[in-house]
Amino acid sequence: MANQLGKRYQCAKCGSSVLCTKAGQGVIHCCEVEMELQQPRKLPSSD
Repeated sequence: MANQLGKRYQCAKCGSSVLCTKAGQGVIHCCEVEMELQQPRKLPSSD
């Protein structure tokens, strides 16, 4: 799986999160486990 530019990843073990600023092949690891891709957050309505 390739790292996706502009996506946030979070460590399931320690809770650290990172923002991908350069896309590339491979996976991001923290605490010797693969970091999980976070789901987009909903923005509040501007109405």
